[in-house]
Amino acid sequence: MLRYDLVIFDNDGVLVDSEPLSNRLLADYLTELGFPTTIEDSYRDFMGAAAHTVHDVIAARYAGARLPATFDEDFHGRVFAAFRENLTPVAGAAELLKWAQANGVRYCVASSAHHEWIRTAHQVTGLSAYFSDDQLFSAQDVGRGKPAPDLFLHAAERMGVAPERCVVLEDSPLGVAAARAAGMDVYGYAALTPRERLASATGLIDDLAQFPALL
Repeated sequence: MLRYDLVIFDNDGVLVDSEPLSNRLLADYLTELGFPTTIEDSYRDFMGAAAHTVHDVIAARYAGARLPATFDEDFHGRVFAAFRENLTPVAGAAELLKWAQANGVRYCVASSAHHEWIRTAHQVTGLSAYFSDDQLFSAQDVGRGKPAPDLFLHAAERMGVAPERCVVLEDSPLGVAAARAAGMDVYGYAALTPRERLASATGLIDDLAQFPALL
């Protein structure tokens, strides 16, 4: 018998290997605009965060500086072009989703990224076949991204499952904090993020193949 009624997957870094691509592009773009940023800075400040966080951090760090009005659109254009050239699924992601379908495990995605980002990533990596539109939730839907619990609570409500019957798979400290705030168990996927930064998770895995045994 399954321990949970719903699995909520983060998308970037858990299902699609987008974090190295998007964080490198973000760091380069911010640096171009006069806000020197390394990829390590980007991982630390923005991984798992909603788009507005980039604007908030730059404004706070540079005395109210504003990014161009077209920043999000331009950045997404760069990311989508890179996705089409280089994006791959995370190792074991397709197998995990196939296992979930075969075993009647209900699941969805709750991502800080925009809907277009999620759909583009799934189309490029071949994961679209595992999701219908009503299984995809974005911080766009709720206005506040992680670490606020809003997105996970919204996903649970829309899927008709109580928060305490949900389990989240996350790879960012912000995502782990959001799941905890929502009253959900959360497992940290520590492939890219140092294990100590995910220490508040219910448990940690290093390989997606380890996840089914936890359910």
